[in-house]
Amino acid sequence: MKAKASPSESEKEELPLSTRQRMELIYNRVFLEHDTGMHPESKKRLQIFHDIPDTELIDGLPFIELIHSKNYIEKVKNACKLGGHMDGDTATSPGSFNAAQYAVGATVMAAERGGFALVRPPGHHAHPQRASGFCLFNNVAIASQKLAKEGKRVAIIDFDGHLGDGTSAIFYDTDQVLYWSLHQYPAFPGHGFVDEIGAGKGKGYTVNIPLPPGSADDILENTLKNFLPVVEQFQPDVVAVSAGFDAHQYDLLLDLKASASFFYTVGKELRNRFDNIFATLEGGYNVDEMPKCLYNFMAGVNGDPIPFPEEATRSGMRVLETFEIYMNSIMMHLKDYWKF
Repeated sequence: MKAKASPSESEKEELPLSTRQRMELIYNRVFLEHDTGMHPESKKRLQIFHDIPDTELIDGLPFIELIHSKNYIEKVKNACKLGGHMDGDTATSPGSFNAAQYAVGATVMAAERGGFALVRPPGHHAHPQRASGFCLFNNVAIASQKLAKEGKRVAIIDFDGHLGDGTSAIFYDTDQVLYWSLHQYPAFPGHGFVDEIGAGKGKGYTVNIPLPPGSADDILENTLKNFLPVVEQFQPDVVAVSAGFDAHQYDLLLDLKASASFFYTVGKELRNRFDNIFATLEGGYNVDEMPKCLYNFMAGVNGDPIPFPEEATRSGMRVLETFEIYMNSIMMHLKDYWKF
């Protein structure tokens, strides 16, 4: 495949505020029914949004088979009835299946409206036949597959601090969905390195940007500058965002050092480059910091002033040196597919 020309400056001009669809939250208290007990991915993550009115949701059950088999769906349903674990990390409760099917529905609605699906359980670690990493059904993959079946080119931008290994695997061999991820490496799930670029027709359509532990705003903003142009060259009809906020410097599970302001920068960059954007919540486990990051991201997408600015962070010299090696290697692996 030859690299496509980048959009011209005129094509990239930002639409006036009056003609752009604002990103709004899509939320319902049904997501609190997923009760994981004392767990990083607990209902506390969304209880902090208690003042947000419920959105009337569509049932996501009819869409789940776009990615997951009937046997797997039944396996999840039966585990939830018993409140069992799908694996060592992924807990369920009697209310989990209901929450999970409506998380899919909310994400499909977000794709239709350009909204932000404020959901749990998250989804990007879920594979077609197995749960993983707190995830039961792959919300963003299901919504993206629905769009792909409608003939749309979809770019999935995953800035959660962990690789969305389920999403990556699902679209690894297709050229209709591009998967772009920045994530700490090494970290769970243990892969997502520079040489994982897709297979078959999908070779070149997986862009992994591994971040050394300690990566801060300077490195993270560098990834946007150098690798979002790949997404532009892909010329997506829709950009789907796996919006995880566990790259924040005070998150509980990783060793990245993003400020809350970085997520505003992400939203602003996406707004300036793409017209049709929707998002769904993935990680982010510091319940004090995650809402600030989320609202900053949405403000960036909507062209609003940043509501929760935070001082920029800087990476150490060894971290910068390691990332420069990674960055050059990414470009080397993808140079036959995209222009840098």
